[in-house]
Amino acid sequence: MIDNCNRIVKNNGPKNTLYLECSSGISGDMVVAALLDLGADETVLRAALASLPLKGYSVKISRVQKSALSVCDFDVILDSEDNGRDHDMHYLHDHDEEHLRHTHEHDHHHGEEHHSHTHTHTHDHVHRGLPEITEILKAGALTPSALSLALRIFGIIAEAEAAVHEKPVNEVHFHEVGAVDSIVDIAAAAVCIDQLGIDRVIIPYLTEGTGTVRCQHGLLPIPVPAVTQIVSRWNIPMHTIPVHGELVTPTGAAIAAALCPDNHLPDVYSILKTGMGAGKRDYPTTGILRAHLIR
Repeated sequence: MIDNCNRIVKNNGPKNTLYLECSSGISGDMVVAALLDLGADETVLRAALASLPLKGYSVKISRVQKSALSVCDFDVILDSEDNGRDHDMHYLHDHDEEHLRHTHEHDHHHGEEHHSHTHTHTHDHVHRGLPEITEILKAGALTPSALSLALRIFGIIAEAEAAVHEKPVNEVHFHEVGAVDSIVDIAAAAVCIDQLGIDRVIIPYLTEGTGTVRCQHGLLPIPVPAVTQIVSRWNIPMHTIPVHGELVTPTGAAIAAALCPDNHLPDVYSILKTGMGAGKRDYPTTGILRAHLIR
C-alpha cells in the first residue's frame, strides 16, 4: 500500500510552493503543460522522456488559444489507431450508438490525414500492469526524486483500480492508464515538479463535472470509479459544477494525491509566477489549469 503523505520532494535545489487552480478540472497533460509554462525546462524534459524504453509516440509542445488566452499545450501523439479517443467528444459522451458508429468512422479517417497513423503498435500498450510500468520508469534516466514521484503516482492509480475491480495491485491491467500517453504524462509531470524544486503544493479542491463518460469498461458515471477511490483515500475535496463531462481524470487525480497537497490557500499571498496548461476536451469551461508559484 502507498504510504501516507509526507512532503513530496527532497532535493537540493530551491524550494517553492505550488498552487494548482483546478477550476476546469485536472488531467496529466494539463499538469505538464502548466508546469512547462511555469518554467520547467523543455530540453531537460525531452531528454528524460527519450531515456525511457517506450516507442510509438512523439511529443508536441506548443501554444494554443483557450478562452482567448495563449496557453501551453502538451500533446502526446501516438502512432496507433487509438490516438485521439480520449479527446473525441462524440466517443466520450454521445451515447446514440448509430451516431457514434458513423462519428467514429469519420473521425478515424480524418485523423489519418493529420496524424499519419500506422498500425504497427496497435494495442501493444493496452495491457501493461504496474510491474511492467515500474520497469519502464526505472530503466530511464529520471532523477531519484522524479522517479520516486512517478512511481508513487502509478502506485496510487494501481491501488484505486485494484479496489474498483477487486484484484491484487500487481494483477491490475491498466488499460487507458497503462497506455503510452499516460506513462509519458506521469513521467513528464514528475520531471517538471522535480525541476521546479517544489516542496509544498496547495490544491483547495478539484472541480468535476456530471453525467457519464465512455471508456474501455463501457459507460461510467462521473466522477469515474478510480477517481472516487483516489479522492476518498487521499481526502481530496471535490467541487461539482453543472457541466456534462469528465473534468478530473484518474491520472490527474493521482498526480494531485501524490503531491500531498494542503487544502487551505493562505488569505494573503504573493504570486511569483503563473503557468497555464491547456485541456484537450471541449467543455463549457475555461479548459485551463493554472499553476502559480506563491509565497
